Amino acid sequence: MKCPKCGHEFEIEHKMEEERGYSQKKGMIKKFSEGKHMSRAPFGYEWNLKEKILVPTQNSGEIEEIFEEFLNPDINLSILAKKHNLSVNGLKKILRNFAYVGKVKFAGQIKEGNHKPLVSTILFNHVQDKLDKIRRKDS
Repeated sequence: MKCPKCGHEFEIEHKMEEERGYSQKKGMIKKFSEGKHMSRAPFGYEWNLKEKILVPTQNSGEIEEIFEEFLNPDINLSILAKKHNLSVNGLKKILRNFAYVGKVKFAGQIKEGNHKPLVSTILFNHVQDKLDKIRRKDS
């Protein structure tokens, strides 16, 4: 970091920033290896701060409903997003989120999480297939 007045470079502060970034990444890797979710709670979950895990909310059933409705041939992303008061991109994030099958994702890797899944793996995979078909069709 440079002094704005004299331009002197402070190497100690830069080194501290690097160490902080390293320790943060190390902590994230540890959480991932323990199957812990690392960001804000996805829709349908909330944090149990005492146990530090995701737990389903009262409206968690809406997630399974969204996944099931999406497989209806007469439903498209726009219609489903409007029905659940979501943006199309917000809906896509829900439909692609591995948290809903009880998994955590970090640095491109997927691992079993320590929270309860809200949808079955079979339902999740069918939704992924439909999303992939839509993406290929739009390309």
